[in-house]
Amino acid sequence: MAIRIEADEEQPSATVEIPLTKPLPDYDLEQIEQPTPRDVDGILVSQGFRDLIDDGRGVLTELLSGTGLQITQFTGAICPGDDEVYRPGVWIIVLDAKAPPKSKLSERSMEMVRSSVQHLAERLGLE
Repeated sequence: MAIRIEADEEQPSATVEIPLTKPLPDYDLEQIEQPTPRDVDGILVSQGFRDLIDDGRGVLTELLSGTGLQITQFTGAICPGDDEVYRPGVWIIVLDAKAPPKSKLSERSMEMVRSSVQHLAERLGLE
Protein backbone atom coordinates (compact mmCIF):
# COMPACT_ATOMS: atom_id res chain seq x y z
CA MET A 1 0.00 0.00 0.00
CA ALA A 2 1.50 3.29 -1.04
CA ILE A 3 1.01 6.96 -0.36
CA ARG A 4 -1.88 8.31 -2.43
CA ILE A 5 -1.80 11.94 -3.60
CA GLU A 6 -4.55 13.32 -5.80
CA ALA A 7 -5.31 16.82 -7.02
CA ASP A 8 -8.85 17.86 -6.17
CA GLU A 9 -11.19 18.78 -9.03
CA GLU A 10 -12.13 22.43 -9.41
CA GLN A 11 -10.16 23.64 -6.40
CA PRO A 12 -6.46 24.39 -5.89
CA SER A 13 -5.86 21.62 -3.36
CA ALA A 14 -4.59 18.08 -3.08
CA THR A 15 -5.67 15.19 -0.88
CA VAL A 16 -3.04 12.90 0.64
CA GLU A 17 -3.56 9.52 2.28
CA ILE A 18 -0.65 7.81 4.04
CA PRO A 19 -1.56 4.38 5.40
CA LEU A 20 0.68 3.07 8.17
CA THR A 21 2.16 -0.17 6.92
CA LYS A 22 4.63 -0.95 9.68
CA PRO A 23 4.80 -0.58 13.46
CA LEU A 24 6.05 2.74 14.82
CA PRO A 25 7.55 1.89 18.24
CA ASP A 26 8.52 5.54 18.86
CA TYR A 27 4.79 6.32 18.93
CA ASP A 28 3.73 3.13 20.75
CA LEU A 29 1.99 1.97 17.57
CA GLU A 30 2.86 -1.70 17.49
CA GLN A 31 -0.23 -3.53 16.20
CA ILE A 32 -1.07 -1.74 12.94
CA GLU A 33 -3.20 -4.29 11.06
CA GLN A 34 -6.72 -4.66 12.44
CA PRO A 35 -9.63 -6.91 11.39
CA THR A 36 -12.33 -4.19 11.45
CA PRO A 37 -12.53 -0.40 11.10
CA ARG A 38 -13.83 -0.22 14.68
CA ASP A 39 -10.55 -1.72 15.89
CA VAL A 40 -8.63 1.05 14.10
CA ASP A 41 -10.67 3.68 15.99
CA GLY A 42 -8.87 2.69 19.20
CA ILE A 43 -5.52 3.40 17.55
CA LEU A 44 -6.64 6.76 16.17
CA VAL A 45 -7.50 8.06 19.65
CA SER A 46 -4.35 6.73 21.34
CA GLN A 47 -1.77 9.14 22.72
CA GLY A 48 0.89 7.70 20.41
CA PHE A 49 -1.19 8.37 17.31
CA ARG A 50 -2.04 11.89 18.49
CA ASP A 51 1.69 12.49 18.98
CA LEU A 52 2.33 11.23 15.44
CA ILE A 53 -0.30 13.65 14.08
CA ASP A 54 1.19 16.57 16.04
CA ASP A 55 4.73 15.76 14.89
CA GLY A 56 3.59 15.26 11.31
CA ARG A 57 1.74 18.56 11.19
CA GLY A 58 4.84 20.34 12.52
CA VAL A 59 7.14 18.69 9.98
CA LEU A 60 4.83 19.38 7.03
CA THR A 61 4.26 22.98 8.13
CA GLU A 62 8.04 23.45 8.14
CA LEU A 63 8.42 21.80 4.71
CA LEU A 64 5.68 23.95 3.15
CA SER A 65 6.91 27.20 4.71
CA GLY A 66 7.32 29.91 2.08
CA THR A 67 5.72 27.89 -0.73
CA GLY A 68 2.24 29.46 -0.68
CA LEU A 69 0.84 26.03 0.19
CA GLN A 70 -0.95 25.52 3.48
CA ILE A 71 -2.37 22.60 5.43
CA THR A 72 -6.14 22.77 5.74
CA GLN A 73 -6.55 19.33 7.30
CA PHE A 74 -4.16 16.90 9.00
CA THR A 75 -5.92 14.08 10.79
CA GLY A 76 -6.19 10.33 11.24
CA ALA A 77 -7.92 8.00 8.80
CA ILE A 78 -9.02 4.39 8.55
CA CYS A 79 -7.35 2.86 5.51
CA PRO A 80 -8.67 -0.39 4.05
CA GLY A 81 -5.93 -2.73 2.90
CA ASP A 82 -5.75 -5.00 -0.12
CA ASP A 83 -5.51 -7.99 2.19
CA GLU A 84 -8.87 -7.52 4.02
CA VAL A 85 -7.32 -5.75 6.99
CA TYR A 86 -7.61 -2.15 8.10
CA ARG A 87 -4.85 0.20 9.13
CA PRO A 88 -4.62 3.64 10.67
CA GLY A 89 -3.37 6.33 8.37
CA VAL A 90 -2.85 10.04 7.99
CA TRP A 91 -5.25 12.19 5.93
CA ILE A 92 -3.96 15.55 4.72
CA ILE A 93 -5.42 18.30 2.56
CA VAL A 94 -3.03 20.93 1.20
CA LEU A 95 -4.31 24.15 -0.40
CA ASP A 96 -2.58 26.66 -2.65
CA ALA A 97 -3.82 29.84 -0.99
CA LYS A 98 -2.54 32.02 -3.86
CA ALA A 99 -4.35 30.14 -6.66
CA PRO A 100 -7.69 31.34 -7.99
CA PRO A 101 -10.76 29.58 -6.56
CA LYS A 102 -12.26 26.81 -8.72
CA SER A 103 -8.88 26.22 -10.42
CA LYS A 104 -6.91 23.00 -10.30
CA LEU A 105 -3.63 22.82 -8.39
CA SER A 106 -0.72 23.75 -10.68
CA GLU A 107 1.77 21.06 -11.63
CA ARG A 108 4.50 23.01 -9.80
CA SER A 109 2.41 23.05 -6.61
CA MET A 110 1.50 19.39 -7.05
CA GLU A 111 5.19 18.50 -7.33
CA MET A 112 5.87 20.51 -4.16
CA VAL A 113 3.14 18.53 -2.37
CA ARG A 114 4.61 15.22 -3.59
CA SER A 115 8.13 16.16 -2.53
CA SER A 116 7.04 17.48 0.87
CA VAL A 117 4.91 14.41 1.62
CA GLN A 118 7.81 12.13 0.67
CA HIS A 119 10.12 14.01 3.05
CA LEU A 120 7.44 13.86 5.75
CA ALA A 121 7.10 10.09 5.36
CA GLU A 122 10.89 9.63 5.50
CA ARG A 123 11.36 11.85 8.57
CA LEU A 124 8.61 10.12 10.53
CA GLY A 125 9.59 6.61 9.38
CA LEU A 126 6.23 5.97 7.71
CA GLU A 127 7.72 4.14 4.73
